[in-house]
Order: sequence, then structure tokens, then C-alpha cells
Amino acid sequence: MNVGDTLPPLEIPVTRTLIVAGAIASRDYQDVHHDAALVQEKGSPDIFMNILTTNGLVGRYITDHLGPRAVLRKVAIRLGAPNYPGDTMTLTGTVTAVSGTVVEIRVVGANGIGHHVTGTVTAEVPA
Repeated sequence: MNVGDTLPPLEIPVTRTLIVAGAIASRDYQDVHHDAALVQEKGSPDIFMNILTTNGLVGRYITDHLGPRAVLRKVAIRLGAPNYPGDTMTLTGTVTAVSGTVVEIRVVGANGIGHHVTGTVTAEVPA
């Protein structure tokens, strides 16, 4: 890998099942991740994905590309536009640094209303 290399995009359909299952798997029982009527009363148009699900999807994106021997050393992400059901999040990545077996990748996850997630992932890829 070289600085400037890009990873192929990964499109992830954002479904109610994905949002609710991710929240349950990460023990995030906040109503905003499963109760559409209640979240609409609070002013949101629908339930939305939690950060732990997003973090897992970013990790999957990187390890799908780097392979099963890759070890994520640091994941630093920031959320932006919510991921609502019915949208698609497209993850893209650009290599920003390479040092021996360690690579840093800038990741962006965009949906129909903007950038859902931005950040960097540092991974070690054994030779």
C-alpha cells in the first residue's frame, strides 16, 4: 500500500433490522435506536444508527480490504449526519500514511444527507 491509494467503496443498505440489531448487539437500548413513534415525538424523523454499529462497520470495511490478519490498532471516528432506515451508507477510504507494516486510512461514510462518519483507522498488516 502507498499513500494516496484508495480502497474500493462499500455500500451498506441502512435497514431497520441493521439499526436495531446493532443497538441490541452493543447493549444500547436507547429508544432512538428502536422506537420510531417515540423518536418522532422527540423531533427525529425516524430511528437512527448508533455509534457502536458505525464503528463496527468501519472496522469491517478496513479488514475486508486488508485481510483477516490485519489488526486494528486505533479507530478514531466522528459522527455527523444520522443513518436513517431506507438510506445507503457508502464507505470510502484513502491511505494517508504507511510505516513498515502499519497503515493509516482516512475513512468517510456518506449517506443521502451528508457524511455520517469521518475519521482514521490505524491498522497493522503482518508481512
